[in-house]
Amino acid sequence: MDRRRAWPAPRERWHLALLLAAFTALAVTHSFLRHRAYESKGYDLGIFDQAIRQYALLKPPIVPVKGVGFHLLGDHFHPVLALLAPAYWIWDDPRVLGIVMALALALAAVPVYLFARRRSGHGLALGAAAALLISWPFQAMVNWDFHEITLGVPLMAWLVWALDGGRPWTVTALAASLLTVREDMGVTLVAVALVLAIRGHRVQAAVTAVLGVAGYWFATSVAIPRFSPTGSFGYWQFTALGPDLPSSLLFILTRPLSAVGVLVDHPLKIALLLLHLVPLLLLPLLSPLTLLAMPVLLSRLFNDRLTVWSPVFQYDAILAPILLMAALEAAHRLAARREELRRLPTVLVAAALGVSLLGTAVFPLVFPFHRTLTGDMAVTAHARSLDRAVSLIPDGVCVEAPDHVIPHLTTRTYVGLAGDIGDELATWTIVDLQEEEPGGWDPLTPGQVLERARALGFQRVWSEDGVIVLHHPGRAVDPTCSDYLRR
Repeated sequence: MDRRRAWPAPRERWHLALLLAAFTALAVTHSFLRHRAYESKGYDLGIFDQAIRQYALLKPPIVPVKGVGFHLLGDHFHPVLALLAPAYWIWDDPRVLGIVMALALALAAVPVYLFARRRSGHGLALGAAAALLISWPFQAMVNWDFHEITLGVPLMAWLVWALDGGRPWTVTALAASLLTVREDMGVTLVAVALVLAIRGHRVQAAVTAVLGVAGYWFATSVAIPRFSPTGSFGYWQFTALGPDLPSSLLFILTRPLSAVGVLVDHPLKIALLLLHLVPLLLLPLLSPLTLLAMPVLLSRLFNDRLTVWSPVFQYDAILAPILLMAALEAAHRLAARREELRRLPTVLVAAALGVSLLGTAVFPLVFPFHRTLTGDMAVTAHARSLDRAVSLIPDGVCVEAPDHVIPHLTTRTYVGLAGDIGDELATWTIVDLQEEEPGGWDPLTPGQVLERARALGFQRVWSEDGVIVLHHPGRAVDPTCSDYLRR
């Protein structure tokens, strides 16, 4: 491998910069249009907006969307989010996270370009970067508004680049930084250690494995229980394997065929695997780099929740650069060995890019950029009614609102879902009778919200197009609400 070929000439850098700029503009536009059309959600944009906004105020990340006094580090371990606080000093708006997300995903394409360029020319490397940026996992991530895993995507992409370039200590450092993104990254570090060991970097492999195990233990046994309202880490959702981690590991080791069966026991799981592998011509199956994706992918397929099997959520974004670089590695290795396969890397990039372009043109459910490119996110009359409802809510109050309204109130109120901030705090409530998918873990339907508000003494002050604003005239604003956004 010629390391001199890994770095592009100035003209080629401009090509890459233009590609990244075009993607960033498209992603930010999609994010902003979703917000304007009331498609962004309290779960998760409102949650992360409240948390990072509190960091920006130099306060702990208390998130009313999750409950009164809920400390977000008691939910998942993601201290890296505090680094985003300065973005709110520049622009105090939840849409700033859409910009951060677009930049993070664009940054992940740079190591993919460099990875491909080590093996081929500028054109193929640029195509590989484009294939990643327009891929369905990246589109799904942008369509999810924001999630902590966004920040892990460029870290993982650069980690694979460093691994490929023979920089084992850089790999270990990047792996350690993943521990600040989410608690389950500790398991991913064990996979990183395995690949390091396969490549002969045994010292770095041992250090990475120890960091992974220690990081996972610290996050799930110390940090999260310290801030959790239940005093424990409560995200065990793998009952198909067993009631806890030890029993699940025993199940996998003693009944491997049954464990494999769990991975493909639903059409959505099969669809997810096919969407990841078929556009890449199944080539990731031939590269050890794919081991890096296994912890995240398996944790989804073994999960009890049907929703995480679907290819429309944020979880796949961190897998996309791994699998693409794994496919590129396998394609180039096969091309070098067999003359008849010399064009395989070109075919791979063309297939990946072609599937994404075709999907974006005709399959908006999995490729949501289709809606932005076709102008399918116009502001409706119903959205304008929601705008009017939001404008009626005073600053500094406690308000209950539908999931899709919450991000429009986080800049100036203490806002949560109906029923999640108790019966005594809220002085205002918004009800949207057209709401199709109430957010949260155990949400109330719009009818239940309206019935509950009336029972608590709320009175209707305005309504239009199925949007109702209610106020509690006999309840003073609690300091919990009025002080929430004060420095």
